[in-house]
Amino acid sequence: MNKLRVVTLNIHKGLSQFNRRMVIHELRDGLRSMDPDLVFLQEVQGLNQRFAMRFATCPVAPQHEFLAGQEWQHVYGCNAVYDHGHHGNAILSRFRFLSFENEDVSDHRYERRGLLHCVVSVPGWRRNLHLVCVHLSLHEGGRNRQLEAISGRLEELASRDLPIIVAGDFNDWRHRATAILERRLGMTEVSVAQHGRAMATYPSVLPLLRLDRIYVRGFKVAASRVHRGKPWSLLSDHLAVSAELERA
Repeated sequence: MNKLRVVTLNIHKGLSQFNRRMVIHELRDGLRSMDPDLVFLQEVQGLNQRFAMRFATCPVAPQHEFLAGQEWQHVYGCNAVYDHGHHGNAILSRFRFLSFENEDVSDHRYERRGLLHCVVSVPGWRRNLHLVCVHLSLHEGGRNRQLEAISGRLEELASRDLPIIVAGDFNDWRHRATAILERRLGMTEVSVAQHGRAMATYPSVLPLLRLDRIYVRGFKVAASRVHRGKPWSLLSDHLAVSAELERA
């Protein structure tokens, strides 16, 4: 297997923009229509007891399990815990998970963040694939420290030329992450590779900010796309980013 299709999306806890509707069923249909091998998800509701009372269509299963269905295996990293539930990041994969760890990279106790690092075995590959799903801080100082944590965790793997994908919501409106991950890890952002710059993904109805990214090492970027317009503009406050990757 030499090609992979990858998607990242901040799912806004399964709610439409402005929290008016539960859209988790439409999200599942949208992801299935894209037929990705790997899906990186942020703001995934592992448990929310209030949703069940507010929305008749709320699934009983945790959102990552519901979205995965029979199509993908799944792992979930719980970051924020509160009285009525918890949320975090998740990765869905067509390939077998060998290991996963959710590292706490919170900058302060009022903004809980995690770095979900998984290793998967891709059929026919001699080397395992490393995946990192992130949702970085709203504050630049916190983001910089979290980018250093990502780099520190992956530097040794990059030095061994292992394939790596880091994806998620970087909240990086000043566009500093690309330079850091290029310098420290030799990574390439898929939109930059295809279009010369990261593409706007937020807010979904009229995207102005380039927040959602897919960074890769050990791959050639065959294609990348931000999924604008319906239905994606109605399924979250962020837009999905996808990429087709060829093993370098």
